[in-house]
Amino acid sequence: MKKLISLLLLFTFTHIMMAQEKGKTPGLPYYEIPEAAGEYTAGSVASRMIDGLGFRYRWATENLREEDLQYQPGDNARSVLQTIDHILNLSRIILNTALKEPTDFTRKPPVLTYEEKRKETLENLMKASGVLRKEVNLEEFKIQLVLPGGTTEYPFWNNINGPIADAIWHSGQIASFRRSSGNSISPDVQFLQGTIKNKP
Repeated sequence: MKKLISLLLLFTFTHIMMAQEKGKTPGLPYYEIPEAAGEYTAGSVASRMIDGLGFRYRWATENLREEDLQYQPGDNARSVLQTIDHILNLSRIILNTALKEPTDFTRKPPVLTYEEKRKETLENLMKASGVLRKEVNLEEFKIQLVLPGGTTEYPFWNNINGPIADAIWHSGQIASFRRSSGNSISPDVQFLQGTIKNKP
């Protein structure tokens, strides 16, 4: 059963990636938002929210310089790079929830470069979106957090107002911070349409 689910997930992810990149610049997910689902269901709406997050994160983190990554508005605020670390952890929760697997915070995460963090974050979001897009009922998709004190569980509702909303919030912070460090997001990004003007 696990093998079948893994194959189905791989097929869905590959299909979405191919559809998204067709006629567009190849590379990381969410150059543009994938085509919307054919009908409104709990899963397709959750999937679209994650796609919106992925698109915003992709462009908030596009072409960041070292000075952008180190920028922080004050001594008590996260830097852009620290914010990227936080969003990566949120993306892991989002994906693990979609896979019905726990997120284990008792294990030390691997050391990654900025590019690797960005790539994993975007791929996590794309995979989670692909899984949820086909679902009608999200009751079985619970957040499971493994913490030093034990495992805590939350319903999918908390995934919406927690990790998904939080990651959108922090993507906006990166967009604001990079503007302050002199490297604004490309003016070709159309957030309402989920598309890019003047494609190369």
